[in-house]
Amino acid sequence: MLSNFLKNMSIQLSEQEVNRRESLKKLRALGINPYPADLYPVDSLSKQLKENYVEGKEVCLAGRMMSVRVMGKASFAELQDSEGRIQIYVARDEICPGEDKTMYNEVFKKLLDLGDFIGVKGKMFKTQVGEISVHVTELTLLSKSLKPLPLPKTDAEGKVHDAFTDPELRYRQRYVDLVVNPQVKDVFVKRTKLFNAMRQFFNDAGYMEVETPILQNIPGGAAARPFTTHHNALDIPLYMRIANELYLKRLIVGGFDGVYEFSKNFRNEGMDRTHNPEFTAMEIYVSYKDYNWMMEFTEKLLEHCAMAVNGTTKATFNGQHIDFKAPYKRVTMRDSILEFTGFDIKGKTEDELREACKNLGVEIDDTMGKGKLIDEIFGEKCEGNYIQPTFITDYPKEMSPLCKAHRKDPDLTERFELMVCGKEIANAYSELNDPIDQRERFEEQVRLAEKGDDEATGLIDQDFLRSLEYGMPPTSGLGIGMDRLIMFLTDNPAIQEVLFFPQMRPEKWNTEKIGPDLTENERLILDILAENRSMDLNDLKEKAGLSNKQWDKGMKGLSKHGLTKVTKTDDALTVEIL
Repeated sequence: MLSNFLKNMSIQLSEQEVNRRESLKKLRALGINPYPADLYPVDSLSKQLKENYVEGKEVCLAGRMMSVRVMGKASFAELQDSEGRIQIYVARDEICPGEDKTMYNEVFKKLLDLGDFIGVKGKMFKTQVGEISVHVTELTLLSKSLKPLPLPKTDAEGKVHDAFTDPELRYRQRYVDLVVNPQVKDVFVKRTKLFNAMRQFFNDAGYMEVETPILQNIPGGAAARPFTTHHNALDIPLYMRIANELYLKRLIVGGFDGVYEFSKNFRNEGMDRTHNPEFTAMEIYVSYKDYNWMMEFTEKLLEHCAMAVNGTTKATFNGQHIDFKAPYKRVTMRDSILEFTGFDIKGKTEDELREACKNLGVEIDDTMGKGKLIDEIFGEKCEGNYIQPTFITDYPKEMSPLCKAHRKDPDLTERFELMVCGKEIANAYSELNDPIDQRERFEEQVRLAEKGDDEATGLIDQDFLRSLEYGMPPTSGLGIGMDRLIMFLTDNPAIQEVLFFPQMRPEKWNTEKIGPDLTENERLILDILAENRSMDLNDLKEKAGLSNKQWDKGMKGLSKHGLTKVTKTDDALTVEIL
């Protein structure tokens, strides 16, 4: 992180940052520790004090100082804690009862800044205009802020200026976003309520929460491209979990009647407003049930969760009004495609489906088999039409390699997806428990992978097949995308709004701000390297386009500054930023 170099270089700071560092020195010179380790005995929160106001009550609270109005010997300020804001009244002679007025005249008025954490003790009172406030009798600095917060300003007409709204900055600096945009915190409070409500619903039903591996030998349970890594001790490749389905079903084999897990999944695919490479899914498997039972269970679950999060089953998403109250409409995939395209998928060959896609203007490629072609037609022509919660049922067999064949039509499977506002938020099966059928489905996935489908499962989980051979009872499973569900419940069209720390491109180092001591060639090498954090030495040299002498001198200079190091990996040399 350039840390070694920055210690020895002059960093360009804003005027406010320079002033705050000067204040820091002065505080220490006065014998005040700007970062004390002592416990601070907080006994009150702003929201509670306002809702349960008691005149003269002695309180102790802490938080950030977010505004201040100095008026000679007395001042008003706003303190923001985890629940909200409350006004504090600071009088010179109250916090400095003796002859020494330094704490007020120097520390409070001159050396404290907006964003500093302070602790106050005092008594509750109301101002002449009726505002609930704390009359401070003791003030303590708890943490000095060295960077100014991007606080919005409101003019006389009520217009807000300089609001912290740039998504790029908000997502990168969520810690700032949460401080200056209180409504953002509400989203994450509701997210936690959603998880708690769902967990309570499952626990009350008698099902057990479990944990399964994130690093897996075989990426299974879904059709997606995995992230790969290498385990040095075992000298084997490993894959980050794309789904936890196969492990949860092993537990059903092992005798659990119902298991569920909130799992972090990872898929090495595109990023957009509704997809993040790391996301949270909930999967639950219940023995002796089928997908018809699971539809009713899902309706009740989501109705319960909506009430827990918002106090109503109704929600608004992107201008659309939706209602999670059960029951939900049910439409087969065949009927849906027929309704919106006029094309009947039943009994069609792959060539006929491919021709239909071309006639419908659906973009396809040669790697797609029957399942993928049908999925493309549905996604392009049907999906977006379902605003209210709707179950799409009875998917073609080619689309569902882990799903039991339909009891009335062997070309279909007992599967449903729940669509809301044109997006899928839940997927469920009557689970396939025939080990011979399952092996054949896996082998078909391998054939698709060899054909070029990068989402098909190219590896067969032999251990999972072995577990099925020991016998798995009739089972129904359900998966819910938790990030997408909370998007609907909080009216956030971008997934980045409901993730504390969404995946972002690495920040590009601005070497101009590092200092004047880097040569032009050193900056050139560092700028190239900063985009990747590490590179093959020969690739970096070629991209830099320097002569051998310029290259050697530039690399030696960066190493001398402690900015880079060269390591040997196998037969290659790798350069990385420290």
